[in-house]
Amino acid sequence: MKGEQQARNVNLLRAELRRQGIQPGKVKPKPKPLFGSAGKPVTPKDIAVFSRQIATMMRSGVPIVNSLEIIGNGQKNVRMKKLVDEVRMDIEGGSSIYEAMSKHPVQFDELYRNLVRAGETSGALETVLATIADYKENIESIKGKIKKALFYPAAVIGVAILVCAILMVYVVPVFSEQFASYGAELPAFTALVFGISAIMVKWWWAIVGVAAVAITAFIFIYKRSPKLQHGVDRMLLKIPVIGQVLHNSAIARFARTLAVTFKAGVPLVEAMESVAGATGNRVYTDAVLEMRDDVATGYPLNVAMKQVNLFPHMVVQMTSIGEEAGALDTMLFKVAEFYEEEVDNAVDTISSLIEPFVMVVIGGMVGSIVVAMYLPIFKLALTVM
Repeated sequence: MKGEQQARNVNLLRAELRRQGIQPGKVKPKPKPLFGSAGKPVTPKDIAVFSRQIATMMRSGVPIVNSLEIIGNGQKNVRMKKLVDEVRMDIEGGSSIYEAMSKHPVQFDELYRNLVRAGETSGALETVLATIADYKENIESIKGKIKKALFYPAAVIGVAILVCAILMVYVVPVFSEQFASYGAELPAFTALVFGISAIMVKWWWAIVGVAAVAITAFIFIYKRSPKLQHGVDRMLLKIPVIGQVLHNSAIARFARTLAVTFKAGVPLVEAMESVAGATGNRVYTDAVLEMRDDVATGYPLNVAMKQVNLFPHMVVQMTSIGEEAGALDTMLFKVAEFYEEEVDNAVDTISSLIEPFVMVVIGGMVGSIVVAMYLPIFKLALTVM
């Protein structure tokens, strides 16, 4: 017999096999892949599916360890299987679910772990896990819609820039040589395009290098500078059409995240600290942290929201009603559903709104080069006439 089995070490696996009536001839650790860990990275979508699976199994009465074993054996992604197996082994070793997940902070963020801890403390882990599954699925759905809204114009403009670069490097120099042989004076616009083309042909490697360094430096600084993140996100919020979608998305994520954490029994101030990072926008993150400080000093949540001057009047009013009625989570869920629907509708129509703008940009870029090539021809034709 040959096979594989998960265990902490060789000796424990030998003991487990003997307990099952198997006398192992040779037990050795499985060799690691030559080039790092095999499998794809664990994505938020993987965690959302995992959350739904474990919530369903626990609601069906399957113990947590058995649930994790079944989920782990069903994973095709090696890294996800390893993650699930490590969580299961830690729980088997006496750790709580919160402690086991805390060893993997990249995959299970602070909000996720806080919700699990609240569920374990209150004895309602099954319900909380089901709520987490709903939450993760909704958040990933919103992220997908935002990416869909931004991908189309970015991809089209990127292709337009690539086409223009090819024209400037390979096509325009041919026209430049032809017109130079005539010895005629070129129109100013044509001369400008030829000059830019000559620079691109001679210094293309420097242009590409500077662009790559600039992009890398910007990303490096952006990840480490809250001020730059705040400035960029504020600028994005002011972009017509796209900015409104980002606003609605941030409000929907704020409302749903706060509703989920509050419903799970996490104290409001502690919940808002976790919620701040879930909004997906630095402007809203800073606003939520400011609101948290106000709530910690005794302000009602709706007053704190009003003071940051970022949330629509309807959101503030529904929050106020929820606080007065003792049903804050219910009202926040309604806010989240409303703004998620707004995002959904906006994404469905955004392509038709952006398409004319994108066509104008592409037409302007490519058309300018074409016009520059034909202007000397028109001038020569007029001279001959």
